[in-house]
Order: sequence, then C-alpha cells, then structure tokens
Amino acid sequence: MTQRGRAGSRPGSRPGARRREEAADRAPAAPRIDLAAAKARVRAVIEPVVEAAGYDLEEVGLSRAGRRYVVRVLVDADGGINLDGVAAVSREISAALDAAEEGGGEVLPGEYQLEVGSPGVDRPLTLPRHWRRNITRLVAVNGLTGRVLDVDESGIVLDVDGTPRALRFDELGPGKVQVEFKRMDEADFGDEEEDDVDDEGEGEE
Repeated sequence: MTQRGRAGSRPGSRPGARRREEAADRAPAAPRIDLAAAKARVRAVIEPVVEAAGYDLEEVGLSRAGRRYVVRVLVDADGGINLDGVAAVSREISAALDAAEEGGGEVLPGEYQLEVGSPGVDRPLTLPRHWRRNITRLVAVNGLTGRVLDVDESGIVLDVDGTPRALRFDELGPGKVQVEFKRMDEADFGDEEEDDVDDEGEGEE
C-alpha cells in the first residue's frame, strides 16, 4: 500500500503549467539528513499507532529517492494481516505523521512517500513472535532444516527428520522459512464431476 505525504499536486493544463513542471523537474534533491535519527523519529511517532491498531511494527526503513524520501513500514500480527488491514493502518500512520508535523515537530524535511506492507516469507525469523507465527512451517536455522513443532518462552522445538530438537532462543541464529511446493500427484483438486456440474449450473444462470 503506497500513499504520498506532502507530495503536492502536479500542475494541470493551465497556462504556464509546462514551465512549472519543468521547474519542478529541476528542483534540488531531498536535503541530506541523519537517516538514523530521522528513522528513530518516524518510529517514535508511528509505533504507538501501529500497536493501538493491534499490529506489531516489524521494521521501519528510510531512504532518499530524488526529491523525496521513501518511508517503508512493515507490520504484522498473529494470523497475518490482509490488504484491508494494511490499507487501514497505512491511513492511520499517514495521519499520525501529518499530526506530528502540524504539532511543530519536524519528522522529515521536504516531501516523502509512505509505503506500508507486511513481511514476506523471505524475512528472517529473529524474534519469538516470528517463530510462533510459523509453527508447522519448514525452516532452516543453525545448519538444521526442520518443521517448527512448538514455541514457548524459552525457545522452539524442531522436527528434524522425525527427531524433535529443542533450541533455545539465545542460541538461535536468524531462521529462514523454506518454500514448499506440493507435488501435483498429491494435490487434492476435489471431485471433478461435481466441479463440472457446478460450472454448468453457473453457465445456465
């Protein structure tokens, strides 16, 4: 989900619009700032909003892109987050950033683009909640590949070739979910005859 903050409207077909557009194209790049400090300011503003919405703030990224900054925010929750949830929390994050600016505290100078999404399967598992959300998934960690059987306050239990292996969080490196492709000859496509009947019924309507 992408929203723009303080991006301004592009000139239309009014007299002088082309000159203003050309001038905008020659506008200077985004001012150089301490990205680490700015990212900390962004996190301080949006983390309470994300948590109030019932999600975890997984990551805040900040980079320069031409005349503006790009703010990338990753949120997640137990059970995941759907597109409607991403859209809703994106609006709340945008409103919180605008309110912080209007309150007199500059979070980011100039223009910025806000991008909000959820972590993909390639994101490393580094926190207990990451492991909890991937119970039953096949993962690779510490040179082992196994299925996550259980997660508690102290660590995880992996099924490695049929043998349970308990690993504490303090000895775990970042885990990586392994993408599994089910064999076509094992896939269940349901009763083909029933599907054909349903298709015919839909066609008659």
